[in-house]
Amino acid sequence: MKPTLLILAAGMGSRYGGLKQLDPVGPSGEVIMDYSVYDAIQAGFGKVVFVIRRDFEEQFKTHIGTRFETRIETEYAFQSLDDLPRGFAVPAGREKPWGTSHAILAARSVIKEPFCMINADDFYGSESYRSVCAWLSKASPDGKGWCMAGYKIGNTLSAYGGVTRALCIVKEGRLARVVEKFKIVRDGTTAVCTNADGTSERVPLDTPVSMNFWGFTPKLFAALEDGFVRFLEQHGTDPKAEYLIPTAVDELIQSGAAAMTVLRTDASWFGVTYPEDKARVQQSVRQLVDGGVYPSPLW
Repeated sequence: MKPTLLILAAGMGSRYGGLKQLDPVGPSGEVIMDYSVYDAIQAGFGKVVFVIRRDFEEQFKTHIGTRFETRIETEYAFQSLDDLPRGFAVPAGREKPWGTSHAILAARSVIKEPFCMINADDFYGSESYRSVCAWLSKASPDGKGWCMAGYKIGNTLSAYGGVTRALCIVKEGRLARVVEKFKIVRDGTTAVCTNADGTSERVPLDTPVSMNFWGFTPKLFAALEDGFVRFLEQHGTDPKAEYLIPTAVDELIQSGAAAMTVLRTDASWFGVTYPEDKARVQQSVRQLVDGGVYPSPLW
């Protein structure tokens, strides 16, 4: 059974001010998702599922989805604020999405096989797709053993300001804890992080972090449904609270309900945290094309 690639894209309309304004990063006008799907196909994924919003469904399918529908099986799932467990309702004034865990739940009716979850606007590199696909191809669909791509923090930083990352504590190849750190910047041979309490600490540049490149089995959906109920009971009236997948994974690990293998990678992650990052991403992709990693045009 070939695994599925799940791409979380429901926030794209608001972040980019409309899908037509997606910034090209490739030399022939490719966007980041072009490279994500290309890498997934090359790695052996059998299907791609996009989580989007209903209000830009037609735009997305026309400008993005049609690029892939003849190359790989393509399906869509829809994240909606009112997709809530029985007994809960959207509180007055809530406009912010419920977070990445809720976005994954939107795909529970269309994914029956092991799957990899990624963000739509992050460039992860082909190595991670190959390693996660190989791991998932051997996974039992009803298993609770999962995996993640562990990036070196030094390969994920911006030269233009601090970033937030989920630092991973790894023991014997397994994820033991996920700890959110803030305002992370490079300082010589280390990275300086700010903790939730405002204190700071230094960590080595090879410290593993999660960039939301997760490998799951469908067993995750039931666990997230249970966790979402607890989240709503505690934070449902907070208009800004989000049910995030690193937090959900950490809770499942601590309770013994899941085990997460960390597949370390030397690949560099590319993303646009600050406007100035765009030129770096374009230059990095250009170097990969010039090095023969990707054809140009890609399709």
